[in-house]
Amino acid sequence: MTAGAGRSAVLRRALRITLAALAGFYPLLYAAERPTAALYALFAPIAVGLLSAIPGSGRRQALVVLRVLPPALALAALGTALAVNTWAASGGMLAVGFLLAFAAVAGPRAAGAAPGLQLFYILACFPPYDPDSLGDRLTGLTVGILLLAATELLLPDPSVPAYRQRLADAIGTAARGASGAGVPPQTLRETGARMRLSRLPPSERPAGASRTDRALEQAGRAVRRLLDQLATLAELPPAADPASAALLGHIATVCDTCAQSLRTGRPPPVPGALEEAMRGFQSARVRLASEASAPGPPPPRTDVLRRQSRVLALAESARIVEVAVDIAANGRPAVQPAPHDLFWYARLSTPRLWARRVLGNMTLRSVLFQNAVRIALGLAAARLVAGSLDLAHGFWVLLAVLTLGRTTVGAAWKAVREALVGNAVGALAAGALLIGLGSHTDAYAALLAPAMLLGFSLGPLLGIAYAQGLFTLVVATAFAQMTPVTWQLSEARMIDVATGSAIGLLCGLLAWPAGARREAVRAMAALLRTCGTLVPPTAEDLLTPSPVAPAPPRTLPSLHRLRLAEAAYAQYRSESGTAADDTGPDWHAVLLVADHILMGAYRLPRFGLRPGSGPSPPCADWARASASHLDRETGRIASLLIGGRPAPATPLVPPPEGCSPATLSVDLEVWMTSLGLQLTRIEASAAQAHRSPDPGEDRREDRR
Repeated sequence: MTAGAGRSAVLRRALRITLAALAGFYPLLYAAERPTAALYALFAPIAVGLLSAIPGSGRRQALVVLRVLPPALALAALGTALAVNTWAASGGMLAVGFLLAFAAVAGPRAAGAAPGLQLFYILACFPPYDPDSLGDRLTGLTVGILLLAATELLLPDPSVPAYRQRLADAIGTAARGASGAGVPPQTLRETGARMRLSRLPPSERPAGASRTDRALEQAGRAVRRLLDQLATLAELPPAADPASAALLGHIATVCDTCAQSLRTGRPPPVPGALEEAMRGFQSARVRLASEASAPGPPPPRTDVLRRQSRVLALAESARIVEVAVDIAANGRPAVQPAPHDLFWYARLSTPRLWARRVLGNMTLRSVLFQNAVRIALGLAAARLVAGSLDLAHGFWVLLAVLTLGRTTVGAAWKAVREALVGNAVGALAAGALLIGLGSHTDAYAALLAPAMLLGFSLGPLLGIAYAQGLFTLVVATAFAQMTPVTWQLSEARMIDVATGSAIGLLCGLLAWPAGARREAVRAMAALLRTCGTLVPPTAEDLLTPSPVAPAPPRTLPSLHRLRLAEAAYAQYRSESGTAADDTGPDWHAVLLVADHILMGAYRLPRFGLRPGSGPSPPCADWARASASHLDRETGRIASLLIGGRPAPATPLVPPPEGCSPATLSVDLEVWMTSLGLQLTRIEASAAQAHRSPDPGEDRREDRR
């Protein structure tokens, strides 16, 4: 999104929220004379439209807003009931805070709605304890949300391409690259990079637990890998290889069919055609390998076999795209796709898939769990302090915790500093306004609309200080119309925001103060160790002559570690100051090498070229020693990542002379050699990070 488009979106959102809030607030306050309903009608659009990140635009966004209404009503009713005393309200805040924050396991759409829903409980759980006002509260809340949904239809944002369309375009580019249409390698890589979830709007990310979302996300990962493999292949010297050209033609056909299915909604053909072509390709490779062992110069044939190994790996990525698109279109596949570990979700029911997603994140190693605990503790502590000290307008204490909380203490302190400055300026301006206008309600009514427009547009554009200062003016002009207020309203808000900020900082300091960085380090190290153990058994499979391919190693633990590492990495890159920080280890390379190991563990036992009479003893010894070496290297680099001082690296030695395809699997050689190069690059980035000073530490020293 361009800067101009971003500003336009912010202005449209501010206008929608202002129209929806005032269209409910004024009639309920002045015509119906129901101030409680008017208050909820005012804050409902602010909660859902400003604090929440509702996905989509136009009709789609309006439908999502309407879906928020039932849980919002339930939370307001629960807060009204638990406002009976401070301990009940605080206990409810702990449970509600955790459940809504932990809803992020359902994806960014659920995570986006959570802050606004938190506010409905927060508003209702404060004194006075007045169950009789529940009807007015629910009425105002309903009016506010319905009006916001109406403004979404009247003033929609421009629609963005859906994930299916983006995926179809990427697969179409892969089809052209495989067909030999002359797509430049840089274009292939850039197309793959655009499919990274971090570059997609949160509303378009397939991050849910359903089969469809899992299949779409898997197809996106596979097409990114496919595009990178096509780019690498295009950079190799051309070679006369009819078998590879034929298989690339099959890949292009399958990709084109999948892209058309995603664009039109028509079901794709039943998967299997590409795998059959891969098996035919494998038979041709076996014949070529036997020729390579015949008398005569083998290097040209061996080079062709190495190239074919890369083409076969590329075909496996395309096959995963084919199967994943079929699952996304049809639900459960007709037959269980192979390998089972990779498509484990294909035959599970939706409740079981959700149970796995939730239970898989119920661990202290999950950043989603960490965030939920931090938010819940902060909100519950804020409610307890506000109730125990009987702070006026104490819900602002919780609102400060909710809006100023960050995943690192450093980022939270920066937000708090700016918020306190903004509130101080806003409090002075609001106090002067209240003293100057006195009890002239009509003046406050006239000022509320421009104050909201300015606050909801300039705040997001100019930063937290402006947002907090202008919101103080909005609060003052709104409350002055409902009940007589003095300049002390601004003083109360200042005290409440400072109290909430202190509580939020304390909770952040005690609970995972470094944010996702430390967890990302742990997760990446654990991922490397787990994936490294897959290399020796995979190599052993390729060294064992067998007419039936053995089962691949068990990879579910590595897949689980990969999910946790991706979540930690995604949060780390979203934290303030990390997006432009390239001084640390290359975490993305760690994810890529883990993916490379997993794909090799799946593919090689099924399609790896095996020596016809078994490997020669020197070649087998090299393969086993190299596999053990790579396993040790992953553990050694994992230790380096977490701050250890392991022994220096030892390079992966090349295979001994005479290791032709008849005496050693060329696929195994290509795979392990590539792994060695990738691990070397990761270690170099980690070593560079250890030699480079920590920019954050330099800034701390400067402040001292």
